[in-house]
Amino acid sequence: MSTGEMERLRKTPPRKCDPDLRKTCQSLNKCGVGQYPYATGSDLKERYMQLSDGRWVLKTKTYFSRNSPVLLLGKCYHFKYEDENKMLPARSGCTIEDHVIAGNVEEFRKDFISRIWLTYREEFPQIEASAFTTDCGWGCTLRTGQMLLAQGLILHFLGRAWTWPDALHVENSDSDSWTSNTVKKFTASFEASLSGERELRTPAVSLKETTGKHSDDHAVRNEIYHRKIISWFGDSPVAVFGLHRLIEFGKKSGKKAGDWYGPAVVAHILRKAVEEARHPDLQGITIYVAQDCTVYNSDVIDKQTDSVTSGDGRDKAVIILVPVRLGGERTNTDYLEFVKGVLSLEYCVGIIGGKPKQSYYFAGFQDDSLIYMDPHYCQSFVDVSIKDFPLETFHCPSPKKMSFRKMDPSCTIGFYCRNIQDFERVSEEITKMLSISSKEKYPLFTFVNGHSRDFDFTSTAASEEDLFSEDEKKKFKRFSTEEFVLL
Repeated sequence: MSTGEMERLRKTPPRKCDPDLRKTCQSLNKCGVGQYPYATGSDLKERYMQLSDGRWVLKTKTYFSRNSPVLLLGKCYHFKYEDENKMLPARSGCTIEDHVIAGNVEEFRKDFISRIWLTYREEFPQIEASAFTTDCGWGCTLRTGQMLLAQGLILHFLGRAWTWPDALHVENSDSDSWTSNTVKKFTASFEASLSGERELRTPAVSLKETTGKHSDDHAVRNEIYHRKIISWFGDSPVAVFGLHRLIEFGKKSGKKAGDWYGPAVVAHILRKAVEEARHPDLQGITIYVAQDCTVYNSDVIDKQTDSVTSGDGRDKAVIILVPVRLGGERTNTDYLEFVKGVLSLEYCVGIIGGKPKQSYYFAGFQDDSLIYMDPHYCQSFVDVSIKDFPLETFHCPSPKKMSFRKMDPSCTIGFYCRNIQDFERVSEEITKMLSISSKEKYPLFTFVNGHSRDFDFTSTAASEEDLFSEDEKKKFKRFSTEEFVLL
């Protein structure tokens, strides 16, 4: 809506409209969303599309080129094969320069939808020492951190080749999605009245129905782990990686519910959450957070050979998180090729990042646009403790794209390594990528042989009463200056 049209609308005398519609408009005005208590349906739709840049967001279609490859966490897809009726198996780790790139639209959609999507929720159990029963407006970086960790757990338990068998059954609605149940219901009925579309609905697919489709034990095991991973991120105090638990760890660093969390702070909170998890299935995985853009190889290996293992003597898997800045006030486009290279790796678990005022989970790219999942959709609380809880709201039906130039420079990059040998390979490969991308400049981050203590980066061990050391608290204070201003 142009400035002239907005001014004309302000001067237009109030028009008669349906009482229920007027009531809804007035309710929205109290929330600070609308300015026109008496507007027609077309005015409302046009107006709220203008407000998609904040807490109130709008789902829109995302367009992909058929002439360029799409990369999603190490897998390549090219949509032109769909027209040629060629169904080639997607393979991991292909490079941008490969001439034959596998996949089609449906395979890409299935792969993308299979990633775990964690968004704002409302009406969940109250967060301790606060009045919050929703994280709408402040929890998006915690949610993108959860998505990154969830992808790491998928690689750990299910592997990169896994996809959810029911992914393509998730309804891909083009209707608007709002951060209030009232507004969502109003929007659905409003859209239906305008275009004849059916209202939004969420078909439930139970575990019994899902496992009944697959006769082999491997598929049943995969579905059990799929549900288990999602349940670990449930919005309740008992969920090991749920919002309530992450906020508790954040308190040790001076954070509380309702505060802004930056991607570097979230990296350390995720590390503590994994270290403190007592679930038997989680004893074989840990998290390492790089210090001042440096990964100390011996420190990583020490964490992988920690004596607190599952008892079989195997190395622990590790998720390496590297908080970085891709420039000063704005993202430096010189880093674009490196970011694309990272998202082309099969062991990449994504990037916690976003743009100013919003945090996104970046999982892929096409050309110079990043593909991401957006946590800024407020959905109703789902009790993951009940048997056969619905899965659909934990899977995003449609990807979104954003120009790399719009990316906020502050972000955290994640990698998964199954064992020490895997880590050594990963560090070698990424070091080569960094040396190529940095040219004559300093690399974005480095892998260094030895321990951090060998370079005077000593830290005091955290006690049970104080989960973060004094050095870690100092880092949190420094990171706080780099945080997003989230809506």
